[in-house]
Amino acid sequence: MKKLTVLSAAIALSLSVSAQAAEELRLLTWGGYAPQEVVDLFEQETGIKVKVTKSNNEEMISKLKATRGAGFDLAQPSQDRITSAQKAHNIYKPLDLSKIDSSQFIQSMLAATKDQSTLGGDVYAVPHVWGSSGLIVNKADAADIQDYTDLCKPAYAGKVTYRLKRPTLIGFAFAMGEDPFAAYADKDKYQQIMEKVGQKLTDCKANVKAYWSGGDAMLNLMRSGETTAAMAWDAGGWKLNKDNADINFVAPKSGALGWIDTFVLPRKTKNEEAAYKWINFVMQPNIAAMITESAGNFTASKGSDAYVDAKLKAQYQASFSPADIDNIKWYPPVPAGLEKIEGKILDRVKAY
Repeated sequence: MKKLTVLSAAIALSLSVSAQAAEELRLLTWGGYAPQEVVDLFEQETGIKVKVTKSNNEEMISKLKATRGAGFDLAQPSQDRITSAQKAHNIYKPLDLSKIDSSQFIQSMLAATKDQSTLGGDVYAVPHVWGSSGLIVNKADAADIQDYTDLCKPAYAGKVTYRLKRPTLIGFAFAMGEDPFAAYADKDKYQQIMEKVGQKLTDCKANVKAYWSGGDAMLNLMRSGETTAAMAWDAGGWKLNKDNADINFVAPKSGALGWIDTFVLPRKTKNEEAAYKWINFVMQPNIAAMITESAGNFTASKGSDAYVDAKLKAQYQASFSPADIDNIKWYPPVPAGLEKIEGKILDRVKAY
């Protein structure tokens, strides 16, 4: 009897320890996506402790690959790093969408992420933090610039700046009526589109004050008035707007180019329920606004812009209408071989 009592006590202790261990959410995420005030509120509401490991796309995939999907309960890779990593390494598990409150999401972003992360009929991701690139315009000097190709208007000779990188190729392609993402599966078609864009960029060289390579260089060109328009990120436009109300980010008519950092379940998650609780918690508009303040980017939480700082709210709403949000072109995974095509076009433009 004594032995049974001791054994029962040992089993009870073991179960208690296991339960306590299970009530921890191990989050693999980016800096700013799990600010301490949000973690504190979640822990108070749920009693689940959150262990945050900050990372990036390459490290996330490397960590999960090394453990075959173990070590974390929730991860946040970008939307173009999911299906390819899953095919190669089998590190994620499908989501149970019935456990996620989809009404809290901007529906176009939810649909785009589900579409890009579907493999074998299973959905592996939902959206969280996003950002975009498009146009930064000084409306006092260039009010008619509404799309990428407007940067090439004769009136702006020597007054624009952009990078000689793939976003410029992609953006110009969309503005020229092409769909480069749809051509990803057809290298010959993609080559034709890039040749067309390359010629346009060559013809546009007289308008380029400088090809910027670092964000500070672009900001300085716009601040000084040396340039009146640029291709760059939304956050850069809002940063400039703080100092000059005439400058702001403009979502191009043909669509801003967007990225989304998502929520995915590692294949060997130990606390899947806590992961779903975290997703539903942080997608509440008022909580999502805290993450925006911390990360500097907005989330896919519907209506969260109403809760952010008044200045940022005004900047965001001036840059994006609901239609602009729905028109964002989200980057899909890049097939092998396309970067070589792009590189040759960019080298040709630079050398001309």
